[in-house]
Amino acid sequence: MKVHIMLFGQLADITGVDKITVENTLDTDSMVKSLQNTYPSLTQSTFVIAVDKKIISANTLLTDQCTVALLPPFSGG
Repeated sequence: MKVHIMLFGQLADITGVDKITVENTLDTDSMVKSLQNTYPSLTQSTFVIAVDKKIISANTLLTDQCTVALLPPFSGG
């Protein structure tokens, strides 16, 4: 099972990439833990998670080929 992760703003700066594909990730909690292990600076970051363009507020099961976006805080102008 592949999951596509898109990173924006400071999160892309921290990781050095704006897209990551991971395999065998069952839910958003385990995905975040895995990313934080790979990129320890993410533990200090605040972000919202969207799965297939819907913002989530709790751990969510992931499906094959779904797209997850990690969205840092932003302000309008």
